[in-house]
Amino acid sequence: MPFFASPPNHALEKRTEFPHVCVHELNPNDPVVPVMIDDFAKPLPRRKSVGVMVGNVMVGGDAPVVVQSMTNTDTADADATVAQVSALARAGSEIVRITVDRPEAAAQVPRIRERLDRLGVDVPLVGDFHYIGHKLLADYPDCASALAKYRINPGNVGFKAKRDTQFSQIIEIALKYDKPVRIGVNWGSLDQELLTKLMDENAESASPVSAAAVMREAIIQSGILSAERAEALGMGRDRIILSAKVSQVQDLIAVYADLARRCDYALHLGLTEAGMGSKGIVSSAASMGILLQQGIGDTIRVSLTPEPGGDRTREVQVAQELLQVMGFRAFVPVVAACPGCGRTTSTVFQELASDIEDHIRVSMPKWREDYPGVESLNVAVMGCIVNGPGESKHADIGISLPGTGETPSAPVFVDGEKVTTLRGPGIAGEFKKMVLDYIEKRYGTGSKSSSDAA
Repeated sequence: MPFFASPPNHALEKRTEFPHVCVHELNPNDPVVPVMIDDFAKPLPRRKSVGVMVGNVMVGGDAPVVVQSMTNTDTADADATVAQVSALARAGSEIVRITVDRPEAAAQVPRIRERLDRLGVDVPLVGDFHYIGHKLLADYPDCASALAKYRINPGNVGFKAKRDTQFSQIIEIALKYDKPVRIGVNWGSLDQELLTKLMDENAESASPVSAAAVMREAIIQSGILSAERAEALGMGRDRIILSAKVSQVQDLIAVYADLARRCDYALHLGLTEAGMGSKGIVSSAASMGILLQQGIGDTIRVSLTPEPGGDRTREVQVAQELLQVMGFRAFVPVVAACPGCGRTTSTVFQELASDIEDHIRVSMPKWREDYPGVESLNVAVMGCIVNGPGESKHADIGISLPGTGETPSAPVFVDGEKVTTLRGPGIAGEFKKMVLDYIEKRYGTGSKSSSDAA
């Protein structure tokens, strides 16, 4: 059936494939019985994909969703690139992609890898290739060997008669060095021959679809056809990752939902050109959050445009927070804080929550080594009596600060039990110390000694 023909309606069939989604026929004569629903508070089962080892990191299969990022340094500047890769890795990026766009950059890749290894930064490096990747990989074998994965853009790997030849050359080099590839389709550099072909077919169809639908189909076909070509050249499915990036939220959801249905390759999610600041964060979270809830996605990157001179690690933090708030992974302790209202005219709770969050993020690289499991910690910093005690009881450790007009005292709860009430001007400092003591007791050497004795 041509892609533009109306597909059969499999909506009901698709939903009932999942054991925790039930479809009921309602009889209007039956009495209404209240039912507590738990299943809808869970994501759909994770899509089954073929796992791919990227360096020492598994993407897909049964592995958790992986966070990755990309440098914006000139790779020919080894000092700047080593510094930024190190910062991204410290922030929690599990894979880092670097641009390999010209001979000077390719020549520095093995030096960058060597320096990172000396620093103890073992994060896998992915080479991002466009236009001349086949030549750079052939001319710089040490670069080909040092990289953990090659990213290929099928829209610009070559044009006309050269496309298949140059794509094949990259796959053959990947096979030689036993490297996986990501076939990364981007609608900004889509294969124009394929797009034109599908547009022509659509124009001649008795039931034409929109130009946007044809564009989405071209993106999907470009990725799948390229992956099948790689397989025909001898590359296993366990060495291929696909991505299909666009810059509009609804298009991204539609493309990946269809792509996920049509293949079992590991999928890299990302909204390309997401934008700056809150716009980029909201767009990425909205699109990838929906896909992740549907069980789609094996690795993610949040493509934020940083402010001039801004911190590149912000994209790693956002990706981690997205996975953590949705319950897929835990990276750092969570600090819950109320938004504030007329009852909270004091800024004490805001300052304390911010101070604890900042301290946690700065401390996490060392805490991961010293306090295994600390990323699952939940801290509550509440601003008044309305929700404060309840939220604090649900946290591992929490404090309910006094609101406007309330008695100047702050009950503290540990593991659901009230343990003390803090008073006076030193409440914030005392609570911060209690949090650090709790971390040491629960996750530090003291905790290990107690469990061993038991």
